[in-house]
Amino acid sequence: MKKIKLVVKTISKNYPIIIGSNIIKNISSIIQSNNIKFNKCLIVADKKVPKKNLSILKNKISCKTKSIHLFNPSEKNKNQESVNKILDKLLVNNFNRGDCIISFGGGITGDITGFAASIFKRGIKFINIPTTLLAQVDSSIGGKTGINNKYGKNLVGSFFQPDLVVSDINLLKTLPKREIVCGYGEIFKHSLIANKKIFNYLDKNKFKVLNLQSPYIEKAIADCCKIKKTIVQQDEKEKNLRKVLNLGHTFAHAYEAALGYSKKLNHGEAVILGIKSAAKFSMENKFLTKKKYNKIQSHINHLNLPNNLNKFFSKKNINLILNFMKSDKKNNSADINLILLKDIGKPIININFKIEKIRKFLKNELLN
Repeated sequence: MKKIKLVVKTISKNYPIIIGSNIIKNISSIIQSNNIKFNKCLIVADKKVPKKNLSILKNKISCKTKSIHLFNPSEKNKNQESVNKILDKLLVNNFNRGDCIISFGGGITGDITGFAASIFKRGIKFINIPTTLLAQVDSSIGGKTGINNKYGKNLVGSFFQPDLVVSDINLLKTLPKREIVCGYGEIFKHSLIANKKIFNYLDKNKFKVLNLQSPYIEKAIADCCKIKKTIVQQDEKEKNLRKVLNLGHTFAHAYEAALGYSKKLNHGEAVILGIKSAAKFSMENKFLTKKKYNKIQSHINHLNLPNNLNKFFSKKNINLILNFMKSDKKNNSADINLILLKDIGKPIININFKIEKIRKFLKNELLN
């Protein structure tokens, strides 16, 4: 495929997103052509990334000193202890602000690496090389970094834009099917908040995208990056418009946290469940027509995506789910702030609901 370059322009920083196939082998020239200079770099690498790919990256980067820190990514390990290990490595090796930290992994790896970069000496150069579909279409773009704690997901973090994002589609070929489904959840979300044209394209080519067929997967990734870039440029710090990117996430984050961030439910799978919940809640509260809800539900069903809340929860879990929803970052009152839909391509933000209304909804969703 032909290499794609997008430029994200924010108040704090402008930076390029490079999308292509087999471009990791050209990483040195990509870095140089974007005028990013450093003497030392620390590569924070997902332990699950094939050793061959990590070796190619390390060998192709041109700088005086290169170090590798292996990270075992999980929502449970997305914590301050993991960040401290990265900071220790930077301090022991005498890194300074002119040096660079590189994330080589999925969304969790990017989140903790970006957070470490943001707080090390108040900011070090940061390059994000996402290796999962979810990270390439969503989490690597926009500067959100952070960690989890016992109170909820991503409640500690910062907005810290990377200096460069490099998405090599060839890296997706080694991913298990479950990881592809997780990434597809974010592609699906972007299509619902963007416009009917993008949703209809995805609906028509959903199996091809899910199977990583070219040129459909390339278009899906580029479309998501363009959508997120446009939104982030208008609202870098999520004061208003950027909240649309959280469609389904208030439910999703609560579902993940209520399960203790276990392997039963990955983030992308939770997002798909959360999108279904948000769409159904939209319909039941007269924002979204039943016809449009059925179209969304049909898309999920045809791909056999995560669809059944009862597989993970029962009514006894409702209070726990609600407690985590109450801790969501978007809430500014005792009520719960939700991102909903009034149509495909027409999200609604800044709507608050009483906890009891959501409790009733969850009771109806859960059979026992």
